[in-house]
Amino acid sequence: MSAVVEWGPFCTGDWKDYLGYVPRYGWIGDNCHHGVREVCELKSGTRRSPLRRWGQLSSRVPCLFISFLLALLGAETTGAQTPDPEKPVPILSGSAGYFTNVTGGQAQLNPKTSPVLLLPIGDRWLIESRGEFEGDFRRTGGTGAYAGPVNKHLDYFELDYIANRYLTVTTGRFLTPFGIFNERLYPIWIRSLQPDPLIFPIATGSSDGAMLRGGFRLDAKANMNYAAYVSVTSIGLGGVESQRLAGGRVGFFLPGPRIEAGASWQKLLQDERSNAFGFHFAWQPVRLPLNLRSEYARSFQGSGYWIEGAYRLTQVSFWQKAMRHMEIAARAQQFFIGQISYNDAQQYGLPGVSTREGDLGLNYYLHDGLKVAASYGRQFSSDGNLNLWTVGLAYRFAFPLGRLGAQ
Repeated sequence: MSAVVEWGPFCTGDWKDYLGYVPRYGWIGDNCHHGVREVCELKSGTRRSPLRRWGQLSSRVPCLFISFLLALLGAETTGAQTPDPEKPVPILSGSAGYFTNVTGGQAQLNPKTSPVLLLPIGDRWLIESRGEFEGDFRRTGGTGAYAGPVNKHLDYFELDYIANRYLTVTTGRFLTPFGIFNERLYPIWIRSLQPDPLIFPIATGSSDGAMLRGGFRLDAKANMNYAAYVSVTSIGLGGVESQRLAGGRVGFFLPGPRIEAGASWQKLLQDERSNAFGFHFAWQPVRLPLNLRSEYARSFQGSGYWIEGAYRLTQVSFWQKAMRHMEIAARAQQFFIGQISYNDAQQYGLPGVSTREGDLGLNYYLHDGLKVAASYGRQFSSDGNLNLWTVGLAYRFAFPLGRLGAQ
């Protein structure tokens, strides 16, 4: 939807492109919606007082914003509208998996499923939602049967209006567009390494409010994508208290070298009124089946970075029948504790102390919808060094909930 369409029609304004053309290895620079993205994967001067300057700027922002919005909304109204001969149908997609995690010698059984519902209404409206059901089963005292809760989350439930190819308006609960992991890489079928990055809880989660997002071509060699949002209630990871915030993200994609770089910003509109900043980078070399990704985030909670690479062994000259199904991945990351206590950091889902971690993983794709994933990590901190083991299965699915074909 509202996509950067110059380098490949991931999602145009047409519903027939649900399952449109997608590069085999990811979505650099795309603006597809969350659920649609999971389905797309199936087809593999003078010095003045700062307060005075802010007052003058704030009086102009609403006018500039309204002008920008009206320009986008009217960008395509002058052209003739050609009816789409195909009727969009609802789709149920998502992923399911079963993993065993061993952290510092403590085993955890972690079954999970994340169904995604896409419900189109005409050619310009879409309702999309994703829930998550995740078990956390452990042995009490290290012995006996595994038992524990099943955690349930509503990640997003949103109404999207596709104004034109440059703008989509969203209201409801949506994934907070801060960095790239939360929106693009979170589902277990998509991610190359199953453990979350250490900095993932910073400024992410879900937001309740309104968002504008889209993308457009700057010139023949560059595209730009953007997202801006206001959240009345933001519920972060671990069920922390409600918050009011605003923020946005901007990214620049270079189709030739297939590189994207961007920045995110978030402002807390209550309590300490703190800021969070982030940067992301992604590269998919043209000649190699390689994904390189990185993020940096900084807030009052802490700061840190992660760098990850995933290489599909399709170009290996030996054992090609087996190797072409394999992918190796590695990640290096570091987290620095911020201006919060140990217990507060744990509540946010962050390490309680500054931490370094390295991970190495292997994915084997049994067929188009099923993969085996395994990884080993080593964590270093003043709390003690830990070994992190993960092994399991991930499956992704998609089912149309209506008849496909012309109207």
